[in-house]
Amino acid sequence: MGSCCTPDNSCSTGTTTAVAVADATSTVYAVSGMTCGHCKTAITNSVGALEGVLSVDVDVAGGLVTVTTDGAPDDAAVTAAVDDAGYELTGRA
Repeated sequence: MGSCCTPDNSCSTGTTTAVAVADATSTVYAVSGMTCGHCKTAITNSVGALEGVLSVDVDVAGGLVTVTTDGAPDDAAVTAAVDDAGYELTGRA
């Protein structure tokens, strides 16, 4: 499959850290402009760097980005991170 992500949709950085957070929240955002694996990597890195983000799952074909956070997501920060990566977050899916 050639993905950097593990079966639980968390990106592997070489270290395995099990994070079990009771109040984890998954939010799905619609993002336009994604066309390839580079897009997936750029968004994963940008959004994944935000404080409180546990994992990022990018569905390039569907134009969806699922962000799992350790509480309520910061929509403004996610929007800014997607924008910084060069894509447009068009709202929650």
